[in-house]
Amino acid sequence: MRTDAFIALLATGEHAFPPNETRRRLAVALGVGLLAALAASVSLLGLSASLARDAQLPLFWAKVSLPLLLVMTGFLATLRLSRPGARLAPLPLAMAAPVAFIWGLAGQQILTAEAGQRLLLVLGNTWLVCPWIIALLSLPALCALLWAMKGLAPTRLRLAGGAAGLLAGAIGALAYTLHCPELAAPFIGTWYVLGMLIPATVGALLGPRLLAW
Repeated sequence: MRTDAFIALLATGEHAFPPNETRRRLAVALGVGLLAALAASVSLLGLSASLARDAQLPLFWAKVSLPLLLVMTGFLATLRLSRPGARLAPLPLAMAAPVAFIWGLAGQQILTAEAGQRLLLVLGNTWLVCPWIIALLSLPALCALLWAMKGLAPTRLRLAGGAAGLLAGAIGALAYTLHCPELAAPFIGTWYVLGMLIPATVGALLGPRLLAW
C-alpha cells in the first residue's frame, strides 16, 4: 500500500480517530504528567526558601521560560509526530530558540564574571543532583505520553519517542524550578538542558519498542 493511501485509510477508515482525539489524548497525558511532577516537587523536595524573593528577579523568569517554552513547542512536536505524514517544520527551530537564548545569556555572564567565579556559575551548588532530579520528575509524564502515543498512529517511532521524552523532560524541569535555588544562566543552560535530554534519550530508545503498531 502506498503511503498516501495508507494515510487516507487512517483518516477515513473504520478505525479512524475523531478529529480532536490525538490532541485530547496528549493533552490529558500532559496534564497528568505535569500534575504528578508538581506534586512530587512540592511534597518530596519542597519549595525553595528563596522562591518569593527570586520571583522578583528577571533571571528567575528566564529559568522558568526555558522549560515552559519547551513544553509548548514539545507538545506541538509530539502532536504532529503522533500522526503519519505530519511535517515538523518550523518546530525544531522554535524548540532550539529558548535553548539558544539561555546559552547566549550564559555566555554573557561568563564573559563578564571574574575568572575565579566562572566555574561556580556553571556548577552552582547542586550540579550533581539537578539533571537526575529533573529526569526523575519527568518519569510520570514520559509514561503517560508514551501510553497516549501508543494508542495513536506514529510512524517515525524513534523521533516520536524522543519528542515525548523531551516534552516530559521539560515538564520535569518546569516543576523543579519551584525547588531549585540556582539562578545563574550557565547553570541552567548546562544542567537543566542535560536533565531534559535524559528522558529525551530514554524516549528515543524506547520508541521503536513501545510505539510500534
